[in-house]
Amino acid sequence: MPSSSLPRPLGSSAVFGVEDLVHTPLHYGGPLREQRALAEKDAIVDLAHLRVLRLSGADRLKWLNSITTQKLDALAPGVSTETLVLDPNGRIEGWLRLVDDGEALWAISDFRTEETLEFLRSMVFMMRVTIDDVSDDYQCIGAVRALPEALPRTQVWEDPWPHIGPGSASYAQLDLGLEAASAEHPGLETPFVIGIVSRDELRATSAADFTVAGFDAWEALRIAAWRPGRPEIDHKSLVGELDLLRTAVHLAKGCYRGQEAVARVHNLGQPPRRLVFVHLDGSGHIQPDPGAEVLSTVRGAERSVGQLTSVALHYELGPIGLAVIKRNISAEASLNFDLGEGNLVVGTQETIVAPERGNRTSLPGRNREVDMRNQHR
Repeated sequence: MPSSSLPRPLGSSAVFGVEDLVHTPLHYGGPLREQRALAEKDAIVDLAHLRVLRLSGADRLKWLNSITTQKLDALAPGVSTETLVLDPNGRIEGWLRLVDDGEALWAISDFRTEETLEFLRSMVFMMRVTIDDVSDDYQCIGAVRALPEALPRTQVWEDPWPHIGPGSASYAQLDLGLEAASAEHPGLETPFVIGIVSRDELRATSAADFTVAGFDAWEALRIAAWRPGRPEIDHKSLVGELDLLRTAVHLAKGCYRGQEAVARVHNLGQPPRRLVFVHLDGSGHIQPDPGAEVLSTVRGAERSVGQLTSVALHYELGPIGLAVIKRNISAEASLNFDLGEGNLVVGTQETIVAPERGNRTSLPGRNREVDMRNQHR
């Protein structure tokens, strides 16, 4: 993973992460102040851990359209979207944020990038497509609403969340069945943007030229926006569990690997788990870590019902998080979060993905030839 190309001033108080976040500043000494700056004062976030891919060639759009979840064959230049790579059972294996410039399709990835690249390259066959990992030449910088004019950029990805795309659907309780996102959806308050910036041009700037916020601030605002991210995905994640259909899946496009599983859940079933927003009790000044077990009373006993996936101290909301829990847990049930050694933090849930949603009565037509080919990949 390349290090950041955004020069920091001498004496910077940046605190960095670990593993793939080792080059990403988590904060600069004032996490809550940085959240407010990101939300209200045009601060930027150094997203050094994001990978940048460039897909060129005349067939790039129709080719990617045929193997991922989003309708991309007619994607107009400058329009931002996202798409998923699924396994044959509809589980999420890759996640790309996309924007085309008319000559090439730019993709941003922070989830299983190597596996995604391997899959994409294996599917090129005779198509006119070239796939390049250009992370050594380009870096990502994040902001809310817009990037500062002084920041150079090659492309800008504007998060479509939480708008409901054409051919997509919401699984969220507050706008279930609607064609547009509810005006009360918290994601509308935080329109994220990610700039793809040439490293050579970025080196000519300095963090001292901008108001900067750490990645912790980005994550806190993401959680408050109900925006699922990499932490919410595990080895069995389905798109409906995370309300990702609204921006990443087109339900009326042609077949792709995992399409039948997505259609079957959408038309005949319910996702087995659901994403919830949680308010955590902050009176003990100790918060659970991501990955903590979620406990609730089931059949008279305290049982594990899911996992806390993201957690943050928000500058207005206090301790908050996202969790993935069993679908049949009551929306009114209180939740406890395991700190280990018998210690618990109490939380209340706010429904994101509906516990129950209506279904249509028929499945889309099945292309058996495509389905069989996908099963043997």
